[in-house]
Amino acid sequence: MAEKYEAKSVQQGFRRGPGNFGAPVEKPQNAKKTIRRLLGYFRAEMPVVAVMSVTVLISVLASVFAPSFQSQAIDKIVSAEYGLLPRLLGIMLVLYIIHGVATLIQGYISASLSQRIVSRLRKELFDRIVHLPISYIDSHSHGDLISRMTNDADNISNIVSSSLSSLFSGVLMLIGTLAMMLHYSIPLGLLSCSTVILTVLFTSFISKHMRRFFVKRQALLGKLNGNVEEMVTNYKTITAYNRQEQVIDDFTETADQLTRTGIIAEIISNCMGPVMNMLSNVSFVIVSVFGAYFALKGYITVGVISAFIIYSKQFSRPINELAQLYGQIQTAIAGAERVFSILDTETEHFEGDALTDVKGVIEFRHINFSYVPEKRIITDFSLKIESGKRIALVGSTGSGKTTIINLLMRFYDPDSGEILLDGKNIRDIALGDLRDSVGIVLQDTKLFSDTIRANLTYAMSDYTEDELAAAAKSSHCDKIAAKLPDGFDTMLSQTSVSLSQGEQQLIAIGRAFLSYPRILILDEATSSVDTRTELSIQNAMNELMKDRTSLIIAHRLSTIQDADQIIVMDQGRIAEIGTHTELLKQGGKYYDLYMTQFAGQAI
Repeated sequence: MAEKYEAKSVQQGFRRGPGNFGAPVEKPQNAKKTIRRLLGYFRAEMPVVAVMSVTVLISVLASVFAPSFQSQAIDKIVSAEYGLLPRLLGIMLVLYIIHGVATLIQGYISASLSQRIVSRLRKELFDRIVHLPISYIDSHSHGDLISRMTNDADNISNIVSSSLSSLFSGVLMLIGTLAMMLHYSIPLGLLSCSTVILTVLFTSFISKHMRRFFVKRQALLGKLNGNVEEMVTNYKTITAYNRQEQVIDDFTETADQLTRTGIIAEIISNCMGPVMNMLSNVSFVIVSVFGAYFALKGYITVGVISAFIIYSKQFSRPINELAQLYGQIQTAIAGAERVFSILDTETEHFEGDALTDVKGVIEFRHINFSYVPEKRIITDFSLKIESGKRIALVGSTGSGKTTIINLLMRFYDPDSGEILLDGKNIRDIALGDLRDSVGIVLQDTKLFSDTIRANLTYAMSDYTEDELAAAAKSSHCDKIAAKLPDGFDTMLSQTSVSLSQGEQQLIAIGRAFLSYPRILILDEATSSVDTRTELSIQNAMNELMKDRTSLIIAHRLSTIQDADQIIVMDQGRIAEIGTHTELLKQGGKYYDLYMTQFAGQAI
């Protein structure tokens, strides 16, 4: 499988071979476009949004009218008219209670709404990731993909729950408060709004710098997650080669970049609040000075000054809140861009002609392929495999054996040429039907965090117990289950630490047994099985391959001597074709490989 790892770093528009980490940093996209797209998720929640809007409106109305009654109450006290005072105070109390209750309800609705929207977004994102081409997953950091599913989605959730109602109520509060201030005194109202101009100018200036750092911070966070994921996955290799210090250095370098970027982003974000408070206090000074002057001139009453102080606070509060939330909003927008970039990635096309009565005739016609344009992996590969034949692919590491399998499975598409199955181009066949007709056992065994039974029956949900028992016996999985406390119902951990690598591979072989494919692919299927076990299951595998078209990749040449045809590959080309006996007589590359292995030396 080494040819999959030959590609180096990938420039934009290039492809990488599998196994490479480190997705490029996404460029920031149009914020307005991202916000509009994010708001599109609210369409399905319009009833909930409508209820929340009503509660926000009630809360704002109560908050706007309460100072008016306070103004009247103060004027009554000043004029010693106490008759209406209890009524005015009672109305104020009711309005403040309504405001408090409405605020609690809108908080509950906002939290519920945010979770429902983000749940939908996560489902769409997961669905998209599941249907992405293998080439995309291979060329992007797994940790970065996980970061988009978790951190970026959480940031969107937080901003929806904390800022949605604040944005709506803030706009209404600004309109309502401004209307009341102008109603009482147009000059004083305009003076109170003078600080808004300073606020807008400051926000416009600082936002140019803030968004760039928040986008970079999210990208670095994704890279850091990728480093951690890679370290955990390859921990045994790291430990075996005593590379802990190098791993720490790599992690520290990324973490330091994230720290520096995060500090700058937070400094810029946190300076918004103090500046907004300063401007708010300036507004209080303006109201106090000019309010006192207007009261002395008889233009307004003392109660109006009191109301204006409250209105001034209410007018600046939404602006202050939005300023303090601005950093979170930028983080959410950056996260949304990263999420949408995956949602906009083209998925595999599953449409095509139905595949029925598969005979298993495979033909490669003049196939050329490269993971990276300047690095050709397969060159003018042509081969026809008749139905039911057993074909072995051999060759030195990097010769292109596994790439041929990847192309047949349509994990990748060739640059030129075509692959036919029963005379039909596989590009025209429904992708699900194509892969359902193929059973594959890879060298890199992958089991799921589930029971042994679930792993064995992964490709066949309508199995019978007799079929399960037969497949388990043929693949020696019955012996594995017999040693475990719950047999086939034993849960496997995510890393399958309870099983050896060979036992894991036996389960993968059993999974292929139970899928009953028309075409069978064995990519170093017994590489982790000891020689004695390999010999004992060889007959069972021969039974499995009977009357099926089989492609076998093997370094142990002893396991493919009975193949109908052996294809010797060299640098992406077919070097020799023949049976085991014919190739030995030729004394070419196969002979050299066989004799080298026979001598016990590494290939």
